[in-house]
Amino acid sequence: MGVELDELRAEAGAVGYREGREWLFSPEPLRLSGSDVAQLERLGHPLRMFQQACDRIYRRSVNGTLPRWIAELLDAGKPAWMVGAQRSDALRDVAPRVIRPDLLLMEEGFSLTELDGVPGGMGLTGWLSKCYDAAGCEVLGGGTGILEGFRSLLPEGGQVLISEEADEYRPEMEWLVAALNDSGGGPWRTGSAENFVPESSDAALYRFFELFDWESVPAARVLAARADLTPPFKPHFEEKLWLALLWSPALHEVWESEVRGNHLRRVQELVPYGWIVDPTPLPPHAALPRLEVNNWKQLAGFSQKMRRLALKISGFSGLAWGSRGVVIGHDVSKEEWATALETACAQFESQPWILQEFSEAKVIEHPYFNPENGVVETMRGRVRLCPYYFVDGDQKSHLGGCLAAIVPADKKKIHGMRDAILTVCEAEEE
Repeated sequence: MGVELDELRAEAGAVGYREGREWLFSPEPLRLSGSDVAQLERLGHPLRMFQQACDRIYRRSVNGTLPRWIAELLDAGKPAWMVGAQRSDALRDVAPRVIRPDLLLMEEGFSLTELDGVPGGMGLTGWLSKCYDAAGCEVLGGGTGILEGFRSLLPEGGQVLISEEADEYRPEMEWLVAALNDSGGGPWRTGSAENFVPESSDAALYRFFELFDWESVPAARVLAARADLTPPFKPHFEEKLWLALLWSPALHEVWESEVRGNHLRRVQELVPYGWIVDPTPLPPHAALPRLEVNNWKQLAGFSQKMRRLALKISGFSGLAWGSRGVVIGHDVSKEEWATALETACAQFESQPWILQEFSEAKVIEHPYFNPENGVVETMRGRVRLCPYYFVDGDQKSHLGGCLAAIVPADKKKIHGMRDAILTVCEAEEE
């Protein structure tokens, strides 16, 4: 069973396939092992517990029951009014209700490289799930899992606010909203974040813009006060810093106290070891764990073999998505690596960066339609999985679907690039 190319092409424009974004189509979903599927189906809850722990740790730092440096680090570069909003009692315990990790498919299990606070791809995943489900494939989440998951966020209908900066995702969100309206209930609609007038509607709202883009949204301060807005105006959730703070020796006991042991171990099994790129001098007898250097200039001198590291801008920046703010150590020259580290150190006070051990995704083979002639060919590639977990009104997480981006095996950065096959996932037959 599979999908014909003409069937996919017939509706592709509705979800954003266009010049410059001509991803490759596949006749079939990516098949995952039973153990991988079982892990995906169970992962939503530990990630939800991790996010809630991040929020508690941030608030404890603000309140002084944990060191102040934690909140100061996470607040770096944010406007004072937004920091005040996320510290308010109105937003206490409020967390994003769509959880989307970026997972590299490894030889054994997964590696989590990002936890996206405002994830794109929902409409695209919903459309692909519908297409493959209609062709008889048993896709994860089913043919309507994304729709029903999003419906659980705004069960009485509502509005999705999209900014100009996020405009390339507008078609897929419009498809999602139209599909929700076609299935009954609602109504749901999309709207301009820049032109939103708070007094014009009391409908539930979904925020589809990054918080670094707040200056283009005149109603930002009003939206920030709404506890029913999802994702909430809490910029610390949009920082990759948490993936490095997870490994901070100074916070070992904090994590143990804030996250149940089995949930913490599950997250630690997924997240590569990482460091905050903090240029503060260490004592002469100290070293950065695992790197065994005393300062970042020593790291700049690493050989290519030793540079199997990923340097990432943390968040609150237009470079923090789409792999634009990522430097892979062994994929650049020593000079470029040194410059990138120097930039990261220089920006610490206003725009922190993190460093992670590089995760090598395994190579698989998957069919795709040659876009020139429609012939089915095979790509040797590496896979990034994006499962979408939706948190319902009872605070339970559900897997709505899983998008797979398969890129040529020689690529170091794995994302939805032009050369990628985009498909959804299903379990291997027993």
